[in-house]
Amino acid sequence: MNGFDVTFRDDRDWVDFGKSYVHSDAFKTLFREGMTLVEETAAYLDGEGRDESRLVSRDATLSYATESMRLTTLLMQIASWLLVQRAVAEGEMTPAEALLEKHRVKLGSSEPSKPQDFNQLPVRLQQLIQRARRLHTRILHLDSLITEDRPTPAPVESPVAQQQGLLRMAFRMADG
Repeated sequence: MNGFDVTFRDDRDWVDFGKSYVHSDAFKTLFREGMTLVEETAAYLDGEGRDESRLVSRDATLSYATESMRLTTLLMQIASWLLVQRAVAEGEMTPAEALLEKHRVKLGSSEPSKPQDFNQLPVRLQQLIQRARRLHTRILHLDSLITEDRPTPAPVESPVAQQQGLLRMAFRMADG
């Protein structure tokens, strides 16, 4: 054996996406977007939405109630996730504590509406639902990136070193 180590190693520190993301401008923008949507939806449902709910057809009344409750639940999940991530960014909570919190507040899947029910809703409510679902989809993706377990990559042996190892084994067998 010649003593050369031909194993490729990357000894640099790996970037923890969750730690870097919650401190980024992108997260601050997402946080503002989410909280603005929560406030906008609450204002709509308490004001203009109430008036519009009285104008929908009798058949659409149940759809309106169901969809507004789904929307409220979805936005509560989004707001909870955003607040937990902000707490991590501000050092009020560790990533491990955030993971425990995640088990209390589930980022459930957004159940799609039946098209015939959705189309009976006021246009403004439809827009809010669509925005909330898009935001929810983004957050689910980010959450999976943040909480994904990333094992430290093992050093990768170079193809040359692999071939040398095979040759050494072959010569040992021949001598053997």
